[in-house]
Amino acid sequence: MKLKLLSILLVAVMLPFALVGCRNKTTARLRINEVTHSIFYAPFYAANELGFFKEAGIEIELTNGGGSDKSMTALLTGSADIGFMGPETAVYVYNEGQKDYPVIIAQVTRRDGSFLVGKTPDPQFSWEKLRGKSVIGGRTGGMPEMTLEYVLRAHGINPKTDLNLRTDVSFDLMGGAFLAGEDDYVALFEPSASTMELAGEGYIVASIGQEADAVAYTAMMVTQSFRDTHKALLQSFVNALYRGQTWVAAHTAEEVAAAIKPAFPDSDMTLLTKVVANYQAIGAWKTEPTLEKADFDQLLRVIRAAGIEVEHADYDKVVDNQFAQKVS
Repeated sequence: MKLKLLSILLVAVMLPFALVGCRNKTTARLRINEVTHSIFYAPFYAANELGFFKEAGIEIELTNGGGSDKSMTALLTGSADIGFMGPETAVYVYNEGQKDYPVIIAQVTRRDGSFLVGKTPDPQFSWEKLRGKSVIGGRTGGMPEMTLEYVLRAHGINPKTDLNLRTDVSFDLMGGAFLAGEDDYVALFEPSASTMELAGEGYIVASIGQEADAVAYTAMMVTQSFRDTHKALLQSFVNALYRGQTWVAAHTAEEVAAAIKPAFPDSDMTLLTKVVANYQAIGAWKTEPTLEKADFDQLLRVIRAAGIEVEHADYDKVVDNQFAQKVS
């Protein structure tokens, strides 16, 4: 009886301290500017919707940049803490000599996530069919456009002379321009490509990512100054992202679609599952956040093949794997 009474007294004494600890638990906010809102980034959305960031003490504030140039501007001007975009933008800024240039702390995708969409179904599609056609490709210097050019060259097609490859349409307006215009094809990310296909307005004829080699494609980046003053926070962030990556790798398209559904409230499960399956089929997602040198070197080859000089690109300066290498 005395032992029981002692236990009760101990609980009564410790409870106020436990409650104070709960009240004092802080949540850090991270402002992330994503280049576009796409199922292509499922590992990140899974980490967010499944509560992995919350469990790490992080609140995510997400905004859509509508293009990597705009996302990079947000990062460099301090209106975003993390830029979620193509690594080529970090290479460009570093190459220009920016003092507080961004460094990549985690890679999310390693293949191009866009699909070539045509006006009509074409199960017998070949890249030769693009000769003489008009194609909306994307922004000059952006990874989707450069990867498309890389694939065209691999098939013996000169993107400058063998077709009309349009680079004058903003990334977030490409689908609408295709539907409203006379162009023959457009390169679209998901869910835009599958949405158009399910509506009978356009048809996926090829995966651009499947035609290209593995490459450093979409990554999380921060300025050096933010990295140096928020190391513990960024380690927690990368840890949570890694949980999302491993979770997605271990689950079916249906399960992944169900997990990320809150991030895409206007998309039905049929669409979400179709898109996730498409990306699983081409091995689009990294299963851990390290950005390998081989993928970085392929990125430089794609950039240089597009005629953009990046002679000062330095893997050890642009990529910082310290957080990715300590994930737990």
